Amino acid sequence: MSSIFTKIINGEIPAYKITEDENYLAFLDVNPNAKGHTLCIPKKEIDKIFDMDEEHYLGLMKFSRKVAKAIEKTVPCKRVGVAVIGLEVPHTHVHLIPLNEMDEMRFQNKVKLTQEEFEVLAKEIAANL
Repeated sequence: MSSIFTKIINGEIPAYKITEDENYLAFLDVNPNAKGHTLCIPKKEIDKIFDMDEEHYLGLMKFSRKVAKAIEKTVPCKRVGVAVIGLEVPHTHVHLIPLNEMDEMRFQNKVKLTQEEFEVLAKEIAANL
């Protein structure tokens, strides 16, 4: 059965996409820890990040770095944190979270954004790539 992320890749579920290439996709997390919380995923469904072959693992990290730099230009923050947990969705994903305090990495406090705020933010980050 396809993961929710594969359904996003296939266009079966909408997402606030930031950018993509032939191998990777970046989109805003709809249940964000902070404004600008973004997920970077490989388009090939692989459950565990360290099961990826080295070339695609390094490609995902390079892609994530590019997106993180755009987030830093868009969302006021002290830095962009990185987390790879992967227990909630069985599809490798890198969390990029704009941080101003450590609690924003705890996945307990969430922020709410309107659909319009998500759409504008995705376009702003994409413009800074």
